[in-house]
Amino acid sequence: MKSTTALKALGNGARGVRFASSLGMAVVVAVLCGGCGVGVKYSMSGTTTTATTITISEFYNNTDLGQANIGQVFTNQLKNYIIQNSSLSVVAENGELLLEGEISNYQITPIAPVATSDPTQATVASSTRLTITVKASYVNTEDESMSFSDKSFSFYKDFPNTQNITDVSEQYTRQIFDRIVNDIFNASVANW
Repeated sequence: MKSTTALKALGNGARGVRFASSLGMAVVVAVLCGGCGVGVKYSMSGTTTTATTITISEFYNNTDLGQANIGQVFTNQLKNYIIQNSSLSVVAENGELLLEGEISNYQITPIAPVATSDPTQATVASSTRLTITVKASYVNTEDESMSFSDKSFSFYKDFPNTQNITDVSEQYTRQIFDRIVNDIFNASVANW
């Protein structure tokens, strides 16, 4: 009985030694990596730039479909997101950072076809996909290597054919823009 208790104590001790040595190795690696310039750059403001101002030009609608004010809706959504998620001030002109672009695609596509047993009937889709693409250019006057030109950001929303696109297009457009705005922010200001 004493030997079993001694073995258990020894086992717990061995686990403690393994933990301590693992912890020690982690500390050594952290110190070594910190000393050789390896590090993670993160900012609580949501940005990795030292700029304080950004100019966001009106994104214009270069599509055949979509609401007439889609460019203005997108631009306002992008401005609001940057104001809420960074310490940048949006200025009308001469910002240290610049974002501009266009809504380049607004597409409605039938998906998920449903076959019918009657060969004279057309195949219909049970769902529809709304896809929006935004082409953006970003200029960082403080670090030109962070800039990009005509980069496409796209997302989509699937919905049942029982919904009329005119009834849901505004709601779904805003949902798609939420994702695209986040992607543009991460690619530009946040530099992810």
